[in-house]
Amino acid sequence: MQRWYFKSTSVMIVRIWSSWLVHKTNEPFDFAPAGVDKLHLDSPDEYFMNYILEFDVIVLSSGHWFAKQSVYILNNEIFSLPSLHIQTYTGLTIVRSYSPDHYEGGAWNTGGSCTGKEKPLAPGELVKNGFTEIMHEKQVTGFNNALKKATNKSKLRLMDITEAFGYRHDGHPGPYRNPDPNKITKRGPDGRPPPQDCLHWCMPGPVDTWNELVLETIRREFEGNQSSLSNN
Repeated sequence: MQRWYFKSTSVMIVRIWSSWLVHKTNEPFDFAPAGVDKLHLDSPDEYFMNYILEFDVIVLSSGHWFAKQSVYILNNEIFSLPSLHIQTYTGLTIVRSYSPDHYEGGAWNTGGSCTGKEKPLAPGELVKNGFTEIMHEKQVTGFNNALKKATNKSKLRLMDITEAFGYRHDGHPGPYRNPDPNKITKRGPDGRPPPQDCLHWCMPGPVDTWNELVLETIRREFEGNQSSLSNN
């Protein structure tokens, strides 16, 4: 975990990494022996939960792998977050939706490639990705379920970036993560593409836009509340 404190605005930003968001143990259980990870889907990750009440704003951002692990396995229930049920928590929780990849001709480990993408897709050019659509649908369903189950005064907002950034196949590191100084972007004589990374995003790049969306969501929530209080 890292913390950054900005004295000029008295703001602290904390980064917490949690691979599952739920309780994990390697103790023996039923037929599963010790040393094998077991997930308790009805219990939150204690490390993450220890800090909930310290935050005014929580941003949940899961990558390609973590979304596959958590959203799918939890069957739409991952966003029934304990932050919505801790009675004394009144903060804002922002859930960023599934981050799309743009592998073509295979997956990350089977020759998939996003080579040669130099500009965003134009309207009507978006190619449907069945896996991405399934994951996004599960996230939205889970998010809506969480809204219905909320029992406190906290606020839950969905920052849905999935479809919009489906158009940004040009925003991945792609072959540019290759340490080769020539940054080869064309397929080799054997037809294979250079080393790819279509899961992460270039910095600067689309992620900067996500940051702007987060800031705008926070601004609207808190400035709107202040405006309402002043009017009353």
